[in-house]
Amino acid sequence: MIKAGIFGGTGYTGFELVKILQKHPSVEINFATSKSFAGQTLNEIYPSAPNLTLIDGDEAPLDSIDVAFLCLPHAAAAETAVKCLNAGVRVVDLSADFRIKDVDTYNNWYNHQHPAPHLLETAVYGLTECAREALPNTNLVATPGCYPTSILLPLMPILHSRYHIASPIIADAKSGISGAGRTPKQNTHFVEASNNFSPYKIGRTHRHLPEIEQVMNWWRPNSPQLIFSPHLLPVPRGILSTIYVTLNEAPNEAEVRELYGRYYQDESFVNVLPEGQLATLAHVTHTNKCVIGITVAGNSLILSSAIDNLQKGAAGQAVQNMNVMFGFDETSGLI
Repeated sequence: MIKAGIFGGTGYTGFELVKILQKHPSVEINFATSKSFAGQTLNEIYPSAPNLTLIDGDEAPLDSIDVAFLCLPHAAAAETAVKCLNAGVRVVDLSADFRIKDVDTYNNWYNHQHPAPHLLETAVYGLTECAREALPNTNLVATPGCYPTSILLPLMPILHSRYHIASPIIADAKSGISGAGRTPKQNTHFVEASNNFSPYKIGRTHRHLPEIEQVMNWWRPNSPQLIFSPHLLPVPRGILSTIYVTLNEAPNEAEVRELYGRYYQDESFVNVLPEGQLATLAHVTHTNKCVIGITVAGNSLILSSAIDNLQKGAAGQAVQNMNVMFGFDETSGLI
């Protein structure tokens, strides 16, 4: 058994982690923290939660845990990561603090000087399906954002392929309201969001854009520019992304399907849907899965992708990474 601490246990992602780790056969939750609710129990906030007393993060007994999950705002997560690493605790960070490798890019997009730039080079970008070799040997994992996960997994095979891709790639993505976090905001109130559907931060303004383009360029140097258009979907959870990739010549759909099938044939959490099926939220909510639908229309490859933003887009992927770090079965606690 390993012992885990959860920093930021009362947000949607933190609570999702508690639910997953509760049923994990090799993990014991030693503590969960909260600034706002320290001294209360988690089931006072979420009635279905265990009777877990919340503590202030500054009082967390780091010597009692093997791994820390950080469900904290950017900057605060990096500061906590430094404390944990100095105490010999391995860290799975769910914030954006260690996803972007270039410190100036981080500073510009997050309007904040990075608290621990010396850790950026060694942090492993934890898209598990392409990070397995690095995960067992790292003490710091940057769990990808929810939108990036929903876009990068369907793009990975085509970006690694021989196909010539024209610019731009378009990602039209829709997220459930829990993606905005638990802190109340006017546009996520029920009256504002119900029976509504709205784009936000379109163009080149969403903070996940540099993260996605960074990884695209790892996989294919000088990768095409991405047009990323996020939308607020009036459902509690899930992300549906439709991605348009223009190729220089019309692809053979059977060959594309063979490429994707070969790429993901051994993956427990990525399913390529049969011909004629498109990804939907119903495929994935409350699971750690990503499903990918493939459509060929002339020179266009249209990829539909669905994940649960709180699972494969956050807590589930974090546990998947932890499983690989510690040598557990990758699916432990997740199915």
